[in-house]
Amino acid sequence: MQKITVLLADDHTVVRQGLRAILEAEEDVEVIGEAETGRQAVQMTKKMLPDVVVMDIAMPLLNGLEATRQIAKEVPSTKVMILSSYSDDEYVRQLTDAGAAGYLVKQTAANDLLNAIREAKKGNAFFSPSISKRLLEQYRQAFLKGEPVKKSGEILTSREMEVLQLIAEGKANKQIAAELCISIKTVEKHRQQVMNKLNIHDIAGLTRYAIAKGIIESTVGLRAVCVL
Repeated sequence: MQKITVLLADDHTVVRQGLRAILEAEEDVEVIGEAETGRQAVQMTKKMLPDVVVMDIAMPLLNGLEATRQIAKEVPSTKVMILSSYSDDEYVRQLTDAGAAGYLVKQTAANDLLNAIREAKKGNAFFSPSISKRLLEQYRQAFLKGEPVKKSGEILTSREMEVLQLIAEGKANKQIAAELCISIKTVEKHRQQVMNKLNIHDIAGLTRYAIAKGIIESTVGLRAVCVL
């Protein structure tokens, strides 16, 4: 039997250990790697070519949304399954638009996770029941009214999301420029575009937004605000 190869991407060691124990108890699943950051997840995916990546959203350096978008673009044969404590409708839409094969909440049963991985390997989508119910209702209402499904306001570009995350993590312009290999002037331009699009014009506000949307963990955001 050819096993389904899985890469785990979560910044909490205990979560990865728990997921590994659940998955490796199955005869048809093999965990081939673990990533602690979104950027590491992208790099390991390109190197190891797993069948499925189980991805958290709130991770340092590069969040799950941007990691998913990059994997879908650069390694389309790998399917990304989101496993997060956040189930915000806007994020579910953004992640599916980014190329995620499905979305599970961390409170989900282990059996749902296993089914999701197997369905992703087949090329099918899989969502937690609570998310599926909401999505279906939104599309049903839109269909009955003859309206397109509502989307959020102006969505940030991939680069703007990376800059937003690093700002919220307390990084200075010089640090962001070094991390992304771009000029400080370009960082400043992206920072201003982020503020204009979100209509948030201070770093504390951007940090609160990032926490609310699950881009960063609340503890990281609080440390960043304290540094300001």
